[in-house]
Amino acid sequence: QVQLVESGGGLVQTGGSLRLSCAASGSPREVYAMAWFRQAPGKEREFVAGIGWKSGYTHYADSVKGRFSISSDNAKNTVYLQMDSLKPEDTAAYYCAANNRIFSTRTSAYDNWGQGTQVTVSS
Repeated sequence: QVQLVESGGGLVQTGGSLRLSCAASGSPREVYAMAWFRQAPGKEREFVAGIGWKSGYTHYADSVKGRFSISSDNAKNTVYLQMDSLKPEDTAAYYCAANNRIFSTRTSAYDNWGQGTQVTVSS
């Protein structure tokens, strides 16, 4: 099991930036992939960005390509999501997730989830 704790959310104006962090503890060596998902009120949780824990492979949702960047610091067992050029439609609770099997954009592929951090973008 891996425990995940997100931080870095907040309120920002349109066009602004935020950086989210996700610290992993427990058994981070077992992690194969980590990802960020988000969920807006009344909507399903959706994939935002993911990274292979050892390979460094990254993948992004079309809606955030060119604006968001995912990275990892394996020495600190931490994954980051740099969010630039934020839009009101980026407003959501952002969740960090990890699994030990496969890189995936599906929520069902992830066994470990953080508690979420709220990002609100004002227009």
